[in-house]
Amino acid sequence: MTELVKMEGIYKTFPGVKALTNVSFDIRSGEVHAMLGENGAGKSTLMKVLTGVYSCDSGKIHFKGQEVSIHQPKDAQKLGISIIHQEFSLFPHLSVAENIFIGREPRNKILNFVIMEKDLKKKTKELLATIHLDIDPDTLVKDLSVAQQQMVEIARVLSMNSEVIVMDEPTAALTEREVKELFRVIKQLKESGVGIVYISHRLEELKHIADRVTVMRDGHYIKTVDYDESCLGNLIATMVGRSLDEKFPMHHNLTEGKVILEVNRLVSTGVLNIQKFKLYEGEIVGIYGLVGAGRTEFARALFGADKSEIMEIKIQGKKVVIKNPRDAIRHGIGYLTEDRKKDGLALGLSVEDNIILANLLNVCKFGIIDRNKSKKLSNQYIADLNIKTPNLEQKAKFLSGGNQQKIIIAKWLCRQAKVLIFDEPTRGIDIGAKIEVYELMNKLVVAGVGVIMISSELPEILGMSDRILVMRDGRFTGEVNRKDATQEKLLYHAVQ
Repeated sequence: MTELVKMEGIYKTFPGVKALTNVSFDIRSGEVHAMLGENGAGKSTLMKVLTGVYSCDSGKIHFKGQEVSIHQPKDAQKLGISIIHQEFSLFPHLSVAENIFIGREPRNKILNFVIMEKDLKKKTKELLATIHLDIDPDTLVKDLSVAQQQMVEIARVLSMNSEVIVMDEPTAALTEREVKELFRVIKQLKESGVGIVYISHRLEELKHIADRVTVMRDGHYIKTVDYDESCLGNLIATMVGRSLDEKFPMHHNLTEGKVILEVNRLVSTGVLNIQKFKLYEGEIVGIYGLVGAGRTEFARALFGADKSEIMEIKIQGKKVVIKNPRDAIRHGIGYLTEDRKKDGLALGLSVEDNIILANLLNVCKFGIIDRNKSKKLSNQYIADLNIKTPNLEQKAKFLSGGNQQKIIIAKWLCRQAKVLIFDEPTRGIDIGAKIEVYELMNKLVVAGVGVIMISSELPEILGMSDRILVMRDGRFTGEVNRKDATQEKLLYHAVQ
């Protein structure tokens, strides 16, 4: 195989954080080179250096044997290096076609400022057909599902005919069918000589596509091995620097407490038709269902983020009215959203400000934040939840995904929420951070909090839930106790 890219001695520093220290990495033609490491290990940062999103402080990058300077994304694209970012880089108010070919639209040969709309749509349809994505090219991106947006991101990069493609968590929002389609496309790209860097926390995916694996930890290069010669357990231990004997920590001993949340009816025409839902103190109720089953819609309606025609609920035995998130928070409900960057965090604010965000009334005097009280509370939750941050003033956007998720949990603990809804709680975070989140969930239920956990990962649902409710078409179609639950039973209820 020909060496396409070689990175040597790469250093990158952000305010208060050494992101990369003397890291080396290479990519060959016709291979999938997987990168593993916990959140904050430096994987995405290294790839952003390669694709011109960041400039490295020092180090060398070679492309096809020649040293190159990559200071902006255009530099990388001219060389034939593209990236599918973990965070979408689409324009929501533009069409699918406009997003895929933005800046590269087919234009009139004489009047260069005139875009050839018919040609644009034709090229888009042909490209979408290669990944079996049936979407009208005129559809606005904001009207697509998260999974469809991810596939449009993939189509955009494929349209560039790149020789090196970086895929950063490409399957995080995809259904099982779409993942299989992506793997088919990856195999085609390999056969055509494209080099692919594949970053994923779903380690079980690697057996289908990976040729080599590089492990990073704390901004340092650890080792590179052939995937066929490696043991998954050893790779995990290398990633986190310790042995992980149990993926799911010892579960709490459930003794059924009082009903903390009771939903008699929750109806939103064409979206939800919920009848009789109960959540007890000190239990984790898992909610499973296929994409479009209505799980997130149920969570958003409970939290008052979406309106419903009928809502008959009780919290701790008392009837309550929830018209908006402010009502839900006042009644003790917290919601960790599916998209933590968009809906869960104020990325431009500090760690401290994010932690106290839902509890401002209790840390203010005469409308002014009592910083002594705020710092004391924030430091307490940083210690309790083992949030890794250089200081309280660090902006949330500079922390890893796992630490961002802990900040959101800290926010609701600070508010002393009695009902916590976790929507895809471990999406996009590494296995070490996942286990820490699971341990936090267990501590919450031991303290009497009721937890609703929505997850697309069957092992996670089976490993963490006391009871599992299955949804389809906006209603519950089955309930299974932890001891009786199997993947087959859950899938049966999900499709019946």
